[in-house]
Amino acid sequence: MKVVYHDRYREVYSSDPAAQPGRIESIYEELHGCFEFVKPEPAREEDLLLLHGKAHVDYVRAHRLTYELAVLAVGGAIKASELAVNGEPVFGLIRPPGHHASPDSSWGFCYFNNIAVSVEKLRREGKIRRALIVDIDLHFGDGTANIFSGVPDVAYFHVDGWSREQYLNNLSRRLTTGENFDVVAVSAGFDRHEQDWGGLLKTEDYHTIGKTIKEFSESKCSGRRFAVLEGGYNHSFLGKNAKSFLEGMK
Repeated sequence: MKVVYHDRYREVYSSDPAAQPGRIESIYEELHGCFEFVKPEPAREEDLLLLHGKAHVDYVRAHRLTYELAVLAVGGAIKASELAVNGEPVFGLIRPPGHHASPDSSWGFCYFNNIAVSVEKLRREGKIRRALIVDIDLHFGDGTANIFSGVPDVAYFHVDGWSREQYLNNLSRRLTTGENFDVVAVSAGFDRHEQDWGGLLKTEDYHTIGKTIKEFSESKCSGRRFAVLEGGYNHSFLGKNAKSFLEGMK
């Protein structure tokens, strides 16, 4: 299991919760020494333009630091996806997050849709044909859903549930269908934890989620799987939740 990471992800680029100081560090401290870390390169503008309009790219570019880090986050997702199609499970420890970014707009602490661009780049390069994106964040990834609406070869599934048992059962039920994909990509938000905004899942549940993703990928995706960080805001538990997820998914 590899972790895509760059020291610049620690930089504070805004006052929103995703950019808070200590957030990336809380995950890094749990994962460093347990997994192999690899460094990404920034995405190119042509990568962004696979899915985002030029006006939106220019709008983000007007905020220099935010743009630099957002492009580096997309690059981190691309790096994770490329390693994944070569058979290595990968986690992108990146920020800003991305699943609320649509082609021409963004909100919810997002700027560019990291996971969507990385999947689309694989498709355009002929490395995959079909992809499943599983979103375990508390919030529905409207940007990802908007981008791939009407695209039959990319399925988006946001996991939900009123209890821990229902949530995990809903995930398992979706992943026991007969469909095959070339890769499964995970929008890995940890804000549904019992000590975070969602107040539902326990740390060990993220291990179950990771293991369920792993088993699905080995059965239906030739083992190809990767995840990138979305939400998660309680720094006291965020790193532990991410490590639990990676231990299940590796």
